[in-house]
This record gives sequence, C-alpha cells and structure tokens, in this order.
Amino acid sequence: MKKSTKRLFAAVLAAASLLALTACGGGKTEAPKTDDPKTEQPAETSGSKELSVYTAFPESEVIYYFNKFEQETGIKVNYVRLSAGEMLTRVEAEKDNPQATLMFGGSTDNYIAAVDKGLLEAYQSPNLDKTPDTYLDPTGTWNPIYVGCIAFACNADWFAEKGLEYPTSWEDLLKPEFKGEIIMAHPATSGTAYTVLATLVQLKGGDQVWDYLEKLNTNMSQYTKSGSAAPNAVAIGEAAIALTFSHDALQLTPEGYHIELSFPTDGTGYEVGAMALIKGGKADEQENAKKFIDWMTSEAGQGCYAENDSFRVPTNTAAPVADGLVTLDEVPVIDYDAVWAASVKSEYCEQFENKIATKPEG
Repeated sequence: MKKSTKRLFAAVLAAASLLALTACGGGKTEAPKTDDPKTEQPAETSGSKELSVYTAFPESEVIYYFNKFEQETGIKVNYVRLSAGEMLTRVEAEKDNPQATLMFGGSTDNYIAAVDKGLLEAYQSPNLDKTPDTYLDPTGTWNPIYVGCIAFACNADWFAEKGLEYPTSWEDLLKPEFKGEIIMAHPATSGTAYTVLATLVQLKGGDQVWDYLEKLNTNMSQYTKSGSAAPNAVAIGEAAIALTFSHDALQLTPEGYHIELSFPTDGTGYEVGAMALIKGGKADEQENAKKFIDWMTSEAGQGCYAENDSFRVPTNTAAPVADGLVTLDEVPVIDYDAVWAASVKSEYCEQFENKIATKPEG
C-alpha cells in the first residue's frame, strides 16, 4: 500500500519536463465582446496594452499569474475562466469571429484537437529549448507549460474516522465502503476527467473499461463540470475521494484542508498542460500574446508555480521547483498516448454520457 501526502511530482516526468507555461497576468475583467473583424495572421501590434484570454486554470491561481505579468509588462489580461472542454468548444464556436486571442492551460489533448480543427495559430517560444523533446508539439503550434498526473485525493479526516486505508489501485475504488463517496468531473467538460477516462481505456481496453466504469458508477457521488470542483468537494467533506490531478488537490493543503494523495500502483495517466494562439485573434493583441507565451515558458514565469503553491511541475528544466515536490519516477505513470486520446475524445465522451453518466446507479 502506498500513500503519498503533500508531495507532488517534481522537476519532471523523470527525464522529461514539459514547457514552462508561466502565465501571470493582470485584469480580472471578462474577454471583451466585439464585432470588430479579425485578421487570420496579424503581423504588427497597434500598441494595445491588453490581452484577451480563455483559461482552464483555477481562478484563484490564474489571477496570480496575470497580475504578475501585468506588473512586469504593463499588459492587462482580460480573461474568462472555463473548463478545458468548454474552452475548446467556445473557441470552435467563435472560429469566424474569435473573442479571445489566447488559450491558456488544459491538457494537450484539447490542443491537439484544436490543431486538427484549424483553430490555432502556430507560435513556438524560444524558451522551449529548455523543454524535453518528448513534450513538444510536433506541429509547432502549441507550447507545453507544466506536467501533472492523476491521483486519488483523499479526505484524511474521513478515512481516520472510518478507520479505512487509502485506495492504492483502481480496483480499490470499487470497494463497498466507498459507496457514494467518490467524485470526479464529466469527461465531456473537464480535461482532468477525460484524462482519467483515457487512462482507464489504455489500462483496461476499449470494451472492458465500460464494465469497470459501471461498477465504479455505483460508488460515485456526482460528476462535476470542472475538474477542480472534485477536490474542492473532498476538502469540505462532501466526498471522501476525488479522481483529480495531484496539483489541483495539493493546492488546497496550504489552506489547512486535510487531503492526502494516493497513486494507483497499477498505473496512472498524466497531462502536459499547454497554451497557444487562437487563429484570427485580435490583430493588436498578437504581440502581447506572444510576450505572454514567452514569459510563461521562461524560468521567471514557471517560477510562479512555486511562489503560488500551485504544485505544478515546470516544463522549463531551469525553473525552480516548489518545496515538497518529488520526481515523477516515484509515481507509476503509464505511457499515456495524448495523440490517440485526442483523436477518440468525442467518441468516448459520448459513450460515457450514454453508458455511465445517465445510467441509474445500481
């Protein structure tokens, strides 16, 4: 039985860190709504000191990045916080008249899908020379910025009160004592939850996975919209176990919540977080967006992860690492195939909705 407490995986996935997505920006206003026409590939900035962003980062975290970026550059970030799935859906819906210039955060499967749909503009930061090749985009479009893996986030007080051991495998989650005590997001709206689903498909196979998920469904409390909502529910005692990225759970521990992490010994998936220019974004914000990408992939930008207790693993190998982080070689990660995951996302999310989410509990 292996129990991980307030430790996150460290400097990188063993020999491979992902790009440093150090985003720190300014304003807390929403992305401006405008009917101004967009050009597909603007070349020059017209002097704008603002940047419109859709972000999948938790709001409490992203404000820190945007404010710091504004302090260093004078560029104010106007943002809308969305789950990763919602962000991709909105960018696709607005492709003829983009309302934001940058996608920021969320797993690379969303960015791979966005590339396939022609929604992104290619830009690679020069700071990617400090990112292992394993995590780079072969199309040269999106920029990797952090790494995180799936964990079981457990309410330590609940487990102590019940006298139970933390789950240490995917099969442990099926135990009857966890009935109604497990929570995760819906894969169609949450990048976190889709990583869970894609991990289970890769571990168990495309057919057998539904038998497992039907059994797991009897122990589920609910499927939330946002991935970060699940560990929040565990923190306040609404559930005992969240299936989530470890950094989303660990971010709650400095606030005094008693959350312990356990990693499934039979294998777990991980994400590479990313950011990218939205194709056809505002002409006068293009250079500002590139500055933000460059800043988030720099040592200073990714140093924000340690400063802000975000517990994300920087992909820039020169960036400082937060105290308490440990290397990912201590976590049994699988050879997660993000390209495959992106290619089958619609199919598997639809099956999850029809076979699991809307199916009455046993």
